Amino acid sequence: MLTLRPAAARGHYDHGWLDTWHSFSFAEYHDPAWMGFRGLRVINEDRVQPGRGFGMHQHRDMEIVTWILAGSLRHEDSLGHGSVIRPGEAQRMSAGTGIFHSEHNASAEEPVHLLQIWLLPERRGLAPGYEQRRLAGAGPLREIASPDGRGGGVRIHCDARILEARLEEGEELPLELAEGRHAWVQVSQGRLELNGQALAAGDGAALSGETLLKLAGRSAQARTLVFDLA
Repeated sequence: MLTLRPAAARGHYDHGWLDTWHSFSFAEYHDPAWMGFRGLRVINEDRVQPGRGFGMHQHRDMEIVTWILAGSLRHEDSLGHGSVIRPGEAQRMSAGTGIFHSEHNASAEEPVHLLQIWLLPERRGLAPGYEQRRLAGAGPLREIASPDGRGGGVRIHCDARILEARLEEGEELPLELAEGRHAWVQVSQGRLELNGQALAAGDGAALSGETLLKLAGRSAQARTLVFDLA
């Protein structure tokens, strides 16, 4: 079964310095029909204006993955990490028992476009942690995050895997899903088809009871994230 989450149906707020879209309930946006999907709790698509950002704030008991679509983001946290995240790099922050962090557009001239992803951890009370990694590989599929990081992505403390699929127009990519698993597909760029369903940038789709995901590019440089979930 495939359930479509159209881009325009998401929660949307334009704060001037921040233009944000929420696939699931988040902060002031509440939709009881969209509280998350399986262990996936948040997908926020943010555009942050030059030099602006989120001041120091706290999170607990969440695995947070940041994926940059364009521009660059400066990160600082209470563990002493300071870095700039760019396209092609994955960042994982395990909030665990508590971590403070801030995120600001690293550029004074260009906006930054990103996805911030929250997943429920395997258990509460984990030690806070941080990892940033530049992903390798030029093929149509690469790993952003997984429990062991053996595919080149960052390590997350939950039973989930995040992949990025990159397709050109007419290119097809089948992905097998193990029995009993679920998937969320979030299109970040261009247009594609998922099991015959047309999707465009910002669209999401939940899949349950499926063992094969058939992706097909319907525009140049179609990009999508695929979440393999328990």
